Amino acid sequence: MLFRRRKPEGFFDRMRTALWPRRSFGRSFQYFIKRVLRLTATPHAIAAGVAAGVFASWTPLLGFHFILAFAISYILAGNMVAAALGTTFGNPLSFPFIWASTLKLGNLLIGIETGTHQKHVNLEALLRHLDIRQLWDPVLKPMLIGAIPPGIVTGVGFYILTYWTVRVFQVRRKSRLAARAKARMQEMAAARDERAANRATRA
Repeated sequence: MLFRRRKPEGFFDRMRTALWPRRSFGRSFQYFIKRVLRLTATPHAIAAGVAAGVFASWTPLLGFHFILAFAISYILAGNMVAAALGTTFGNPLSFPFIWASTLKLGNLLIGIETGTHQKHVNLEALLRHLDIRQLWDPVLKPMLIGAIPPGIVTGVGFYILTYWTVRVFQVRRKSRLAARAKARMQEMAAARDERAANRATRA
């Protein structure tokens, strides 16, 4: 197959690429913007999809961000591709901040102060018996609750920003396409008039 890798990419290479892109994060961000702007959907659908992906990225449900983003996007009549792109809000640079802030905010909302009254994870039960309940009260529950306020705020912010940007881009693109079509029509008309004039001269 054309452009196929000579050596197939291994598991660790794929994991490294998922955690740290081959391009710089700046180029990856530019690529993300171009992908979003070039989606063939309404500004609302694209903005709602991106907002759904951003909201899902705040939750601690790693491995389920795509599913959650698709579900929220479906409810909001959003674009599924935009929802998948929106989940890139959660990345190796933002996850430490997301996890720390949602855990702290969740504990504050629940009314749990960090210290002696906070429940701790029983690593022995977690690792030996795969008891996920050991993570629920001290970690997952406060992170889920703490993810809701910042998820809503950033989701709304990304919706407004994406909607406005996509709308302006689509209006300008339609204007450029209309101008090109008009120029082609004028060229075709000029060529037709020239051929008619040549035929009249020969006659």
